[in-house]
Amino acid sequence: MCESSSAYSILEANRFKSHELTRGPWDPNHQHAGPPSALVCRAVEHAASVHGLTHLSRLTTNLLRPVPIDDLEVQLQEDYVGKNAGHFSGELLARGKVVLRFTALAQRENSVDLPAGLPGYPWPSAQRPPELSELTHMPFAKDGHRGYADLIENRSARGTVFQGPCAIWFRLQHPLVEGEEPSPFQRTAVAADSGNGISAILDFRSYSFINSDLTINWLRRPQGEWVCLDAQTWIGDNGCALAESALYDAIGLIGRATQSLSIRNRASI
Repeated sequence: MCESSSAYSILEANRFKSHELTRGPWDPNHQHAGPPSALVCRAVEHAASVHGLTHLSRLTTNLLRPVPIDDLEVQLQEDYVGKNAGHFSGELLARGKVVLRFTALAQRENSVDLPAGLPGYPWPSAQRPPELSELTHMPFAKDGHRGYADLIENRSARGTVFQGPCAIWFRLQHPLVEGEEPSPFQRTAVAADSGNGISAILDFRSYSFINSDLTINWLRRPQGEWVCLDAQTWIGDNGCALAESALYDAIGLIGRATQSLSIRNRASI
């Protein structure tokens, strides 16, 4: 069998074939939620651009079921489109079932003259740029299955993956969709779902800490191939948790991402 060179290939306008590069860490038959989040991000961008709305301000994905490595269909609707903003929603289907629901906000970009000395502008930067950060690997890259860890390249700007708060750079090593250059927003979505993984404070072998959603807020359009997640996981005493990530490109801050987590002892699953 030939190895895939992209996460997805197009079957029809809104239907896609999933490849093994989407495989996640929890089950060899299920996708990491980053690639399908980026796939619906792509659909929102295409719909918004028709109206001249070129900035994706927010994307929220609700993960209803594990996404199988199978054919997927994206269904999108325009909830409201005005002069300066558009609201979109939709579903991702696999095997006839809805596996993911999403909402998004896109905005019109305008040139604005800003005064000097504003707090937080120019934007703060990641601790180290990607070219000065050490190459690192997702721990689950060694399980014998080709997957998400092969789709991306990682470099550590601060800390160590799966050992608490850290800042990790992500770069797509393969296209999201065959024959296409991924947009900066799609690159962000592929990476942002990893915040709970890279900042894990529980032993992956003893606990699962799967996220049920992902929300990304962008303050500006990212630039370049690299996206950095400066991530931390906060755990409650009720089996619930929150992972949050500050997002950066090589220039500076681009936004934030949050994930709601369910904590389970693997022995009880």
